[in-house]
Amino acid sequence: MTTTDHLISAALFLLVIPQIRGIRQTLRNALLPVVAVAAAAVYYLRSFPTQGHDVQLDLVGVLAGAVLGVACGATTGVHRGSDGIALARAGVVVALLWIVGMNSRAGFEYWATHSGSTTIAQISRDNLITGSAAWTAALLLMALAQVLSRLAVVRIKARRISSVATAPVRA
Repeated sequence: MTTTDHLISAALFLLVIPQIRGIRQTLRNALLPVVAVAAAAVYYLRSFPTQGHDVQLDLVGVLAGAVLGVACGATTGVHRGSDGIALARAGVVVALLWIVGMNSRAGFEYWATHSGSTTIAQISRDNLITGSAAWTAALLLMALAQVLSRLAVVRIKARRISSVATAPVRA
């Protein structure tokens, strides 16, 4: 991994810190992780292979990311702040799931560029995966799916909190 790779990984990892302290559910705060992952995708994604079983590999990445993201969102606490705006606070489970997602991608990348390159090449041949660009796309889609699915779950929870707070009281 290059210095840039480490900096991008660190920046994505540091997105968890404000979420653990608690973050207001404004549009800006909600979109920051999406923009960060999209920027990483622009940096890393040179092509989007669709031959062989590349699309199926992408779907596996999306599914894995979505499962992690939904689990993160489900275990994120959301309550109404004193100003009426929903406040989301990630706990230990969310941090661990985020770390699992980040480390699984980073670990795979390390393994692929070191001792696992022969094994991955064989898996790619056996499963009609066209090469490293396909693996890169699947891992980036996994990250994006994790961020988007967590965001969706947290935003739904925040909207419920806000709608309860603004619902008229009936006598």
